[in-house]
Amino acid sequence: SHFPINVTQNGNTVEIRNFLGEKRVRKVELLEGVKYVRSADVKDQIELSGNDIANVSLTCAQIQQSTNVRKKDLRKFLDGIYVSEKGAIPEE
Repeated sequence: SHFPINVTQNGNTVEIRNFLGEKRVRKVELLEGVKYVRSADVKDQIELSGNDIANVSLTCAQIQQSTNVRKKDLRKFLDGIYVSEKGAIPEE
């Protein structure tokens, strides 16, 4: 069965709920200067941005690593949060 992952921002932390049906809430602290935005045009997508590429990259990596699947077949359990695109924001 499928369990929809619920990602919310609570103050300066990102909370991940219902990952693989677990009751445990995973919390990742947003580092200094990182902005969290839920994408309006694409469903199930969040965007992290900021001036310091190291802080943005580290926050993205911590969110992705918090949803690693352990002790299960990785070919079958593809649930998680993945980085789909990275790069500079184009100037307008």
